[in-house]
Amino acid sequence: MNRGSPKPVSRRFDIGDAGTRRGILDALENLGPTERRTEDWCDWVLAFEDEGERLVLKQYRKGTLMVQGRADHLLQVILHVLSPFLDEPAETAGTGSGDGAGPGAAAGSGSGAKSGTGAVTRKLPLPHIGTDESGKGDYFGPLVVGGVLVETGTWKRLATLGVRDSKKLGDDRCRKLAAEIRRICVGKYREVIIPPERYNTLYEEFRREGRNLNHLLAWGHARTIESLLECAPCQLAVTDQFGNESYIRSRLMKKGREIELIQEHRGERYLAVAAASILARDRFLEYLERLSSEAGLILPKGAGAPVVAAGRKYVERHGVDKLPSVAKMHYKTTAQVV
Repeated sequence: MNRGSPKPVSRRFDIGDAGTRRGILDALENLGPTERRTEDWCDWVLAFEDEGERLVLKQYRKGTLMVQGRADHLLQVILHVLSPFLDEPAETAGTGSGDGAGPGAAAGSGSGAKSGTGAVTRKLPLPHIGTDESGKGDYFGPLVVGGVLVETGTWKRLATLGVRDSKKLGDDRCRKLAAEIRRICVGKYREVIIPPERYNTLYEEFRREGRNLNHLLAWGHARTIESLLECAPCQLAVTDQFGNESYIRSRLMKKGREIELIQEHRGERYLAVAAASILARDRFLEYLERLSSEAGLILPKGAGAPVVAAGRKYVERHGVDKLPSVAKMHYKTTAQVV
């Protein structure tokens, strides 16, 4: 596919918290950097390349994270990985990517209002579908895609619950909100759970066809949208953008191709997407708890050092051949575990 000439990119993020910087590094390592190097004043420097696009990320010790290079699609991928860790929008120099990405108004505003950062959350007509995924950044556990169809009668009830991006909620709060969302939207929500073994099989199938994780994510989002369209008529769906916009659209079937599909960075600022993210995270946590119980040890979230330690314990107890039943094997974490 011809993506056109990549655009110059220069973005700056302020990452003051050391724990957040470690989380970002772990998430980026899972993408598989093409280069790692050291530089004065930096905690780390990573470079990524993809089909003629190149980005260099430098995490300065004083907190500044710089993203520079020439990219279009690759920038979308990097921004999607960074988004859970960011509270402020990037400062952009040069032409940038032209996507205007940044955090929007609080989920549920739905009024076309600007947030404190200046990003616009457009007013969406009702009813509409929101989808989001959970587990993409976690070595252990499934990939889950949640979807919610929000209607006139349910929008306000969800808004008054305090629904927002699940990444900004504690696990207990997320699970309580999920129960309320299912009660309010009975019959109008879907959860597509891809267990680790199925995930690994699909990932290998997609890889052999020259496709990547974003194509697998698109498959899950498309199945969720199609399933919701079976229960009620709807002309609009919105989701967080995690790659080329054609990915989800190309996986939709007849009904799905007839609707308008909006894909935006920070899609969780829309109430329906935020509600979907909560349902997906709740199912992910529930599944991970079950896997931990069956394994006889706690399988942590994420992909950092505690995950590596737990993975090694799991292999000691159950053998490396059982690892695909609990873990996403293509992660760089696997090499550290086995």
